[in-house]
Amino acid sequence: MGIATSTLNLAQGKLNVAAPYLIEQTWADYTPEQHAIWSELVTRRMPQLRDHACQEYLDGFQQIGLREDQLPNLSEVSALLQPRTGWQSTPVSGFLPADAFFEMLAARMFPTTTWLRSRDSMEYTPEPDIFHDVFGHVPMHAHPVFADFLEHYGKVCARLTDPQALERMGRLFWFTVEFGLIRQNGEIKVYGSGLISSHGECTRVLAGGCEVKDFNLDAVLNQEFQTSEMQPVLYAVESFDQIYEATKQAESRLA
Repeated sequence: MGIATSTLNLAQGKLNVAAPYLIEQTWADYTPEQHAIWSELVTRRMPQLRDHACQEYLDGFQQIGLREDQLPNLSEVSALLQPRTGWQSTPVSGFLPADAFFEMLAARMFPTTTWLRSRDSMEYTPEPDIFHDVFGHVPMHAHPVFADFLEHYGKVCARLTDPQALERMGRLFWFTVEFGLIRQNGEIKVYGSGLISSHGECTRVLAGGCEVKDFNLDAVLNQEFQTSEMQPVLYAVESFDQIYEATKQAESRLA
């Protein structure tokens, strides 16, 4: 039994709803062209991110061993990540239903797709690929406070049954994990995966193309959004403790 197979079996044993969606990543099957696409995507983003991503993202990129020249091996990423925060980058077959997604977050397993966009979709892909999932999300999982926040978020949402409460919690995820901003050293820095992984959207935000408001839980829970459009309003936190505490406050209101 290989390392990937034993890891898969172990993960399946911890999950109920999400277990059928777990797969193995066959890293050796990626083609030279796919590694070249990954490299092009990463090297395009890094100059901007070195100046405008939060320090926690940049630290995490190094800590989990991401490389600019080849696609990540998720087993190797998890081997570096898990001792730091208990999180794993866990391969899944594709888009997960909400209950499976929340179950995985609550178990500190981030559902990670293994497919990579083609060269004709470099700018945008409607469904998350390994570039969005790993490059965009996973470095932040190496930060202890963010890691605790994300697990707690999954546990809260896994318990919710009211559709309106889940919709409001979805807005909290959208304006933090996906499109979050943070103030560091007097500047706006990006940490949300939708900004980290999208050159066009990140450039627009940094150029003042959307309104940036101070993070406010009530405003975020009531802020509707469209996934297919550029964001007109985003929220900047002062620290990652702020979103962890906001999740606890949302839990007390909605659970």
